[in-house]
Amino acid sequence: MQVTVEDVSSIKKIMHIEIPQEEVTRELDKAYSQLKKNAKIKGFRPGKAPRSVLERMYRKDVHADVSSRLIQSSFTDALKETELKIVGYPKVDPPEMEATAPYRYSATVEVAPVIDDIDYKGMVLERTKYEISDDEINAQLAMLRKNMAQLNPIKEDRGLQKGDFALIDYEGFQDGKSFEAAALTADFTLKIGDGVILPEFDDQLIGLKAGGVKEFKIAFPEDYFNQQLAGQEVDFKVTLNDIREENLPDIDDELAKKVGQYETLDELKEAMSANLKQGYDKRVEQELNEQVFSNLLEKTTFEIPDTLVEAELESIVQEAERSFAHRNTSLEEQGMSRESISEKYRDTAAKQVQRYLLLNKIIEQEKLTVTDEELDTALSEMASNFNQPLDEVKKYYQQFPDRIDQFKHALLEKKAITLIIDSSEIEEKAPKPAGEDTAESAET
Repeated sequence: MQVTVEDVSSIKKIMHIEIPQEEVTRELDKAYSQLKKNAKIKGFRPGKAPRSVLERMYRKDVHADVSSRLIQSSFTDALKETELKIVGYPKVDPPEMEATAPYRYSATVEVAPVIDDIDYKGMVLERTKYEISDDEINAQLAMLRKNMAQLNPIKEDRGLQKGDFALIDYEGFQDGKSFEAAALTADFTLKIGDGVILPEFDDQLIGLKAGGVKEFKIAFPEDYFNQQLAGQEVDFKVTLNDIREENLPDIDDELAKKVGQYETLDELKEAMSANLKQGYDKRVEQELNEQVFSNLLEKTTFEIPDTLVEAELESIVQEAERSFAHRNTSLEEQGMSRESISEKYRDTAAKQVQRYLLLNKIIEQEKLTVTDEELDTALSEMASNFNQPLDEVKKYYQQFPDRIDQFKHALLEKKAITLIIDSSEIEEKAPKPAGEDTAESAET
């Protein structure tokens, strides 16, 4: 077997592989010999059909099968010979096989980029000192109060007003027929004035009394979030079943008890404060990580294999599909597609691959490892976070060895980031005033 490697770029190679005619002949002979034993051909007893007949009837299938097997075995040998560390899968367009000639084919592959040792020490990073304020606690209490509000029927005899909650049945029609995108919906709660469907929809209902029915036309804008309704004119029939008003509970110990696990309002506030702190800690970690990667990318440049970007994109698309499925909907129902998601998140996928390769380099450069104790500690933390017995978590990973390898690699990446941050100069800074980020974004 002869193998030559053509350099297309630092990460893309074309492997030209030639399999000797003798090997081709030997594999074809074996294939036809096996076929002869099993083939049932009219006019011949089993195992007695001449090869010329077999070739006339099965040549295309036999050659395709033999070429496929030769490619699989020779490609593995070619990788060992060239010592190429490929990522992803090769792209092969198999040519037709000739019985009296060597078999030649080409495989386009990508390899991980070669990254020089990175001088990561001495970075200057900024850590934001977030402070938990009374305003934040009060905002969370107000949100909790809102979520625990009760909707009670109004007492007075009047029409629907802005700010009321309308309990309605509605159905959309086009050309006198029910429109699937606005199918009959019963007992839908709509706060008048919020424009959940459209502000014009709310406006049509103002003044209507409980038990009333109204028909009206709505024109949806071209950029409406639901693509099935975007640009459509729909005739609606709405029945107002009830008018309700929001009754908010007092912010006191009783509210804390209704949450389910607190005896006093102070206990609830302490829990909210701890939750906010946890959120700020994660935010600080994310901000430091972003600075780390920005600094690393300034220190080194390298090509990114398309294969890895495509694999990362596929993970993003699959996660989006799972997320929508969990909410009993789909990409298509939300006016999206796998292609649109891929286009939107391609840059994100490329950055994820850059991070993966950079951290891999640091791990390799510093010879980082995960000890058994560190693995046990991480698994214990996971079991605690998911409220699962540690033995069950370990049993799960024993069933899927590849996933424990992924888990270990994630721990190694955390180790690498921690090493970089610990080797950096950290400057504390105050958070930007509320609204400043928005103002800066508007200016740029």
